[in-house]
Amino acid sequence: MELQVPPSDGGYELSVVDMHTGGEPLRVILSGYPAEIPGDNLLSKRRHVRENLDHLRRALMFEPRGHYDMYGALLVPSELPEADIGVLFMHNEGYSTMCGHAVIALGRFALDYKLVKEPRSPETQVNIHCPCGLVKAFVEYSNGKTGGVRFHSVPAFAFATDVSVTVEGFGEVVVDISYGGAFYAFVSAQRFGLDVSQSRTRDLVDAATAVTKAVKSQVKLHHPTSEDLAFLYGTIITDGNDAYSSEPTANMCVFAEAQVDRSPTGSGVTARIALQHHRGQIGLNQTRAFRSGATGSEFTGKAVQETTCGDFKAVVVEVAGRAFYTGVSRFVRENDDGLSNGFLLK
Repeated sequence: MELQVPPSDGGYELSVVDMHTGGEPLRVILSGYPAEIPGDNLLSKRRHVRENLDHLRRALMFEPRGHYDMYGALLVPSELPEADIGVLFMHNEGYSTMCGHAVIALGRFALDYKLVKEPRSPETQVNIHCPCGLVKAFVEYSNGKTGGVRFHSVPAFAFATDVSVTVEGFGEVVVDISYGGAFYAFVSAQRFGLDVSQSRTRDLVDAATAVTKAVKSQVKLHHPTSEDLAFLYGTIITDGNDAYSSEPTANMCVFAEAQVDRSPTGSGVTARIALQHHRGQIGLNQTRAFRSGATGSEFTGKAVQETTCGDFKAVVVEVAGRAFYTGVSRFVRENDDGLSNGFLLK
């Protein structure tokens, strides 16, 4: 039987390409949004989508079309002449400013879907304009096929170290806060009597969520270039092995509305390396493997350049990984479907 779109009564239709990077899903939206998103720049487009088109995010991220931990990317025009594509990221709570696993997937996608006019072997650069700034991806390319992707993110920096916060259920907890395109709090799983790779996911999520809530209420963040970037995206629970080693170090990121990243978290790796470099635990061009506590998948990362971000000493971090395609879908909405705009089970 030939695949065809079912009959509908005038509701919208949405088409997507589904991918994953290290187990973390990415739903690339091909159609269904307005052809033009108003806004003079990417951050203003992000605000417009959040304020006027959020029903489409819910339709694609939430059940019955998505799930609690779905992640999406909407391609939009960029105001930067050097950008190949612009992108808005979305998840179960709203819209993020940076997403490394998505950048890795979008690097492949941009070449495979002919968004870059002249791919070059053995590697093609793809400039991806994210809400946090321009990110440069480098995609393996040979004989028309794409492979692994590495990217250089925006300047990353340690915002604050050894910050004591009062966490409900756990008392005083000392965390570090670092920026890798988004702000994260970092804390070792051992503080909660947990193992990032062996403990129940629910227990790790509960601890991370409690830390995120505490930091949001007790620590004021700021970013040198835009207040749109000055919010805590989530908490990353680590194995505590921060000193440089040839052995992988594991972590699990819990972000947005207690959403669990299946990958090692590209922007989290960026922020963690910035933190390690700040503490003198890793030098320039020392490659470290980062393993997901959820799936065991790995990214590599290294600080490749020292720089600044406002008054902060910063580094440019390179993160590398692999993304894969999982499917192509066309979703419909029927006007009399009371659940068509999506729902979540918590």
